[in-house]
Amino acid sequence: MKILFVGDVVGSPGRGMIHDYLPMLKQKYRPECTIVNGENAAAGRGITEKIYKQFLQDGADAVTLGNHSWDNKEIFEFIDSAQRLVRPANFPEGTPGKGLVYVKQGGVETAVINVQGRTFMPALDCPFQKLENLVKEARQRTPIIFVDVHAEATSEKQAIGWFLDGKVSAVIGTHTHVQTADNRILPKGTAYLTDVGMTGPYDGVLGMEKTAVLKKFLTSLPVRFEVPKSGRSQLSGCVIELDRKTGLAQSIDRILINGDHPFIAE
Repeated sequence: MKILFVGDVVGSPGRGMIHDYLPMLKQKYRPECTIVNGENAAAGRGITEKIYKQFLQDGADAVTLGNHSWDNKEIFEFIDSAQRLVRPANFPEGTPGKGLVYVKQGGVETAVINVQGRTFMPALDCPFQKLENLVKEARQRTPIIFVDVHAEATSEKQAIGWFLDGKVSAVIGTHTHVQTADNRILPKGTAYLTDVGMTGPYDGVLGMEKTAVLKKFLTSLPVRFEVPKSGRSQLSGCVIELDRKTGLAQSIDRILINGDHPFIAE
């Protein structure tokens, strides 16, 4: 079976790429489970119920989040009823929402887990301990377990990959918005990628309008970052093939669609 994952969707350019390309990617790869990280989907800050539902209509089976989960206050009105929305599991006990959801498509059930790193990021509960508990829980239902690690430090993402090697199907990083080229299958069978990359503006800086970002670096003055409303866009993702009986990965390939890498249908 296959899992398709698309990384951090930023603003309306990213949502447009999901709407235009996700159906074609599903047609090309035929995944049993499709996951989208949508934590920057609402103008670069959080997500709304309308956007969440649109992702599902466009073909996502689950939507993961990250450190911007709470930036759009509307989320508190719908997160508990959103059965396929996954916020970081290591937020404190009692936080609204779920850090683990199960998606069943084509007779196959996939556990989707989201955690947030702690290095160079706000202090949360230990992601390693939380993952250990959630993976044990998930394996009682299915061997197919996907983990979205929303973290800043590459070392922390790699450590989580080794920590979970052989215990989950895939450990894929998000948050830094730049796709890394280290996709691999770890020795015990877990697919790994430090960062899947960003889906949104191609000619900005991490999805934001580059003029404002340059001003910030040049002057150190406060600047409001905005998502560009026009210009070229990109989509970053990966597709993982695994053994549906063991849940272990057999291959992982990166997906990159932008002005320099056009989409090629098969």
